[in-house]
Amino acid sequence: MTIGVLKEDFKKEGRVALIPAAVKALISRGHSVFVQSEAGTGSRFHDEDYVKEGAGIVYTEDEIFGRSDIVLKIAPPIRSDYEKMQEGQIIFSAFNLAIAHPENVKILLDKKITAIGYEVIQEDDGSLPILLPMSEIAGQLSIISASQFLQSNYGGRGVLLGGLAGVPPAIVVILGAGVSGTCAARTAIGLGAQVIMLDKNINRLRRIGELFQRQVITSVSNQYNIEKAIKFADVLIGAVLVPGQRAPILVTRGMVAQMRHNSIIIDISIDQGGCVETSRPITIFDPPYIEENVLHFSVPNMPAMVSRTAAYALSNASFSFLLEVVDKGPGNAIRENKALANGVYTFGGFMVKKDLAQGFQLPFKNLNALL
Repeated sequence: MTIGVLKEDFKKEGRVALIPAAVKALISRGHSVFVQSEAGTGSRFHDEDYVKEGAGIVYTEDEIFGRSDIVLKIAPPIRSDYEKMQEGQIIFSAFNLAIAHPENVKILLDKKITAIGYEVIQEDDGSLPILLPMSEIAGQLSIISASQFLQSNYGGRGVLLGGLAGVPPAIVVILGAGVSGTCAARTAIGLGAQVIMLDKNINRLRRIGELFQRQVITSVSNQYNIEKAIKFADVLIGAVLVPGQRAPILVTRGMVAQMRHNSIIIDISIDQGGCVETSRPITIFDPPYIEENVLHFSVPNMPAMVSRTAAYALSNASFSFLLEVVDKGPGNAIRENKALANGVYTFGGFMVKKDLAQGFQLPFKNLNALL
């Protein structure tokens, strides 16, 4: 099969979907790979690195879409991407269809695109193997960024995250005890901050208590507890994830207005719409913006801030799924790999995610019936 790797908009995304080592592995198995020129530049891979491993370099998106059976992308496709997709093509990307425009979804169905979302490939135990390393990175970066934006020169409260002898540390409130929330807590504790974590799942909170030896204050996530906790927060981390669906709004504008002035909100959930009402997507190059006297940093693709590390992690995590598709064909690969099947949004002109079919008022078809 022929695989095409698209170049991302460097102002928004620095990662590349496939590293040179993965290209070499595909070509050694008899497949062809085309890489759009400068696709790897943001991750410090150069065209010659791909050529050395046997890839062909092309210069436009049209060439990638026109030559490829499978197209690899990281950032959610924009309208021009949807329009360039070819009939029956397989697209790997972070589609985030729960917040996509209905017209774009219609294009996927009309063109019978097999749309595979990195963010919804899910194992039987509920883990998200491709999203997991991205969540780990985002969790760490959320605290590193918060520490920076708390500085007076960024408009923050002028608070040192870990405090000093005789000076209390910053209070970090984390909504969500999943992978990104756990990594945020680990990083915050490592820097000496006081951490409060809220989640609706008691078992997750119990795990957090054991993991961090009671260094994290845990609380059940409900409106009362959230409102109470964030009033004292220097940092609020939104790390809520409902796979394949829009993130619920847990923090209203009214709650934000009650927070400490010049505190910072980092909404990791913004790639799924955000869990804070005042959040809106910005890029990694934008400074925090202010709403209700509180700084906001809500970047949908925080891992792009460490693009090379993230590119390695993403390529490593996604490669086995890609390999199954190219070696076995999409039908057999999806039939045999349940995690991959869970990542399919559309197939054969039908929406195969029941919740999304209902949300977009589209006919639903069970994926197994189409294979």
